[in-house]
Amino acid sequence: MTATLAPRVVVVSRRSELDELLVRHGTRAAADHFLRERGRDLDQVTARHEALQAALTTVHAAVPADWRRGRVDRADLPRFLFAPEDLVVAVGQDGLVANLAKYLAGQAVIGVDPDPGRNPGVLTRFQAGSVAGLLSAVAEGSAEVRRLTMVAARLDDGQELAGLNEVYVGHGTHQSARYRLISANGLHERHSSSGVLVSTGTGATGWSASIAVERGWSEALPAPEEPSLSWFVREAWPSPATGTSLTGGTLKAGEQLRLVCESERLVVFADGVESDHITVAWGQQVTVGLADRHLHLVLPEV
Repeated sequence: MTATLAPRVVVVSRRSELDELLVRHGTRAAADHFLRERGRDLDQVTARHEALQAALTTVHAAVPADWRRGRVDRADLPRFLFAPEDLVVAVGQDGLVANLAKYLAGQAVIGVDPDPGRNPGVLTRFQAGSVAGLLSAVAEGSAEVRRLTMVAARLDDGQELAGLNEVYVGHGTHQSARYRLISANGLHERHSSSGVLVSTGTGATGWSASIAVERGWSEALPAPEEPSLSWFVREAWPSPATGTSLTGGTLKAGEQLRLVCESERLVVFADGVESDHITVAWGQQVTVGLADRHLHLVLPEV
């Protein structure tokens, strides 16, 4: 008789502000002096650090004794191997869940907010005390799990990058990006711009929302579970060689936005993490559309 492997709970977090200050300044006294010189207080940073540590302690205590455990810092996600049967608990801000999404392949994610009231709580819907019951519900298949749409950018050499909120294509040093844009209906235009943003419904509350408001965008942005994306060209420059008529739209299932690089190089990154990017060389083409994967996010029962 084959023994059933116990579930593994992988807890994901990132270093606190206090951790970052201590790495930079070496001691609490030096960090305190640095903040006081700028009118800030180490006590507030310490309180947030302690809230995070308390939440992590509660989460670890909620894992059944006979289950397996894993722990990974956000900075180590590109090198961490998730197993298909893992249950993932992300303890931190909403952005941590977005950063995590591209490294998963269908594993359920429980988002825990360690500092309720300070974070929006769009993706981190739970407090640490709820985790014990949620782990059992996910393992039994009774939890409310929703499949959130993701976006993917694919290069013509096979490289791919996915995001939960959005992918950005632009110049690596924020100079003007030059490319030829080909829309889903075959229209094309050469651009010199600050880059192109392609957003999911989850990202519609963030970066793309600010662009839509600024330009008075009349079309509704997609919902998080909707198989649809919105795209915006940022600050397109009108010139004899570049236009401004194709600067926004939507992509449905099966539709793609294509960009042919006409700069020395462009970069593609997802969810604001520019350090984890792929490079598009002159003449290469990047195609952006719906990803083949989804984020399986555990949500409160309605």
